[in-house]
Amino acid sequence: MGRVKDFTVEPVDINTIREFVETHHYSGNVNGIRVSQCFALYDGTPMQWNLIGGMIYGALGMANAWKKYGESESDVVELRRLCCIDDTPKNTESYFIGRTLRWMKRNTDYKVVISYADAHYGHEGVIYKASNFEHIGMTAKSRVIQFGDRTYHDKTIRTTYTDKNGVKQLKPFALRVKNALESGSAHYEDRPPKHIYRYVL
Repeated sequence: MGRVKDFTVEPVDINTIREFVETHHYSGNVNGIRVSQCFALYDGTPMQWNLIGGMIYGALGMANAWKKYGESESDVVELRRLCCIDDTPKNTESYFIGRTLRWMKRNTDYKVVISYADAHYGHEGVIYKASNFEHIGMTAKSRVIQFGDRTYHDKTIRTTYTDKNGVKQLKPFALRVKNALESGSAHYEDRPPKHIYRYVL
C-alpha cells in the first residue's frame, strides 16, 4: 500500500461505494440516507486503482435538526458514513476527511458539516478532532432496531416512497424491518448519547 499523501480522493456516486461501505462500516448499511455527496479513497494509479475508503455526506437524519446549526436546511450537511479498510496507514481517515472538506468548500454551498461519534461502539471522535471539528455536545439517548448484524434507526419503519399511483408506500427495506419487528426476529435497543462534532466550511 502506498503513502497517505499519494492516495487519491474522488467524488463518486453512491453505487460506486455502496457495497464497500456496507461491508466496512460498523452500521452495515446505507439504507434511509438522503445522499448529497459521496467520495472514494483510492490507492494505486488510475489504471490500477484499489478502493480503500468510502464516505457519504447527506441530510441530517433527524427532521428539523438542521435548525440548531444553520439558517436553512441547505446550509447543513452531515458526514453520514466514513470507513476505510483496516490496514491503511496512520492519518488516512483525517487525510480523507480533509480532502473532502476542501472539495465541499469549493463545489457546494454548504456552510456547516455535522458528524456524530457513536459512544455505543466506543467512538469518541478522535478522527474529527484531528480534522479540526469542534465538539459541541451530546445527543439525547436513542433507540435503534437491531436486525441480524445490522442496526437501523427507529425511523426506518416509516421510510416511504410515492408509487406511480401517487400512493405512499413503505420502501422494501423498511417493510422487511417492520415485518421482522412484528415476527420477533428484530428488536429495539436503547443506545447512549452520541458525541456531536461541527466543522464550519
